[in-house]
Amino acid sequence: MTTARTLPMTVPAPDLPARVRIHEVGARDGLQNEKAVVPTEVKAEFIHRLAAAGLTTIEATSFVHPKWVPQLADAEDLFPRLGDLEGVALPVLVPNERGLDRAIALGARRIAVFGSATEAFAARNLNRTVAESLAMFEPVVARAKADKVHVRGYLSMCFGDPWEGPVPVHQVVRVAKALMDLGCDELSLGDTIGVATPGHVQDLLCELNEEGVHTDTIGVHFHDTYGQALANTLAAFQHGVTTVDASAGGLGGCPYAKSATGNLATEDLVWMLHGLGIETGVDLDALTATSVWLAEQLGRPSPSRTVRALSHKE
Repeated sequence: MTTARTLPMTVPAPDLPARVRIHEVGARDGLQNEKAVVPTEVKAEFIHRLAAAGLTTIEATSFVHPKWVPQLADAEDLFPRLGDLEGVALPVLVPNERGLDRAIALGARRIAVFGSATEAFAARNLNRTVAESLAMFEPVVARAKADKVHVRGYLSMCFGDPWEGPVPVHQVVRVAKALMDLGCDELSLGDTIGVATPGHVQDLLCELNEEGVHTDTIGVHFHDTYGQALANTLAAFQHGVTTVDASAGGLGGCPYAKSATGNLATEDLVWMLHGLGIETGVDLDALTATSVWLAEQLGRPSPSRTVRALSHKE
């Protein structure tokens, strides 16, 4: 890898944001999909390396019952190891009030709830209907807001569902608005199985705006199943979105949706953003080195194209 980067060339494009916030999900959404449990000390080192590379929002773990996500059963052990990361937001996923209690007890100040735009995925992921899941989130969000805790609402299956097929835009908008009406500060639109295309992305964003969900509260979360994640992200930026979820090294998928492959790789995203002259605050070489290191811990190469390209350079 080079130490003085000259590529990519910076060639700005019109009507794009000057700066983008990357919501790094590798340590939670990425590692939760691993077959083997990753040691707590490796997770802590991973998060510290991500912060050193310049990422300022790093989703740390999940306070879901260990029975459902055994890979993240060490949340109580991991989260206190991150107390030295000043200036880094460390959101955690909480499924219910019990999860909120566990997170708050450890000092978490940013949480996320995880809903579904479709009934099929809500049943498989939450064992509830969409309406029942929203009812479960209501006291979680209310209690968090009363304690001045930032709340992110994830909405999965926004562009397609492996059981239901195409998901009507109006259906996604209805559930998204209900989630935001609970009091969430931020909404992350999930393309859980990676079937979105740019026109679909912009259509959904326009309809959300028409229903009062403002662009500055929206983030996007694309999977790269069909190689569309970067194109869809660019379409979101063209609409004015400035928050994007990505996973270092392209880690992740979804344990409850078998057709979901990896997340958008943070390195691939940063390469594009730097080429567009959009600020990220991320050191691409340090981030790439982090993903190479983690790939060694996991015993397999990173799927990120940028990681593979840069790690083979002398």
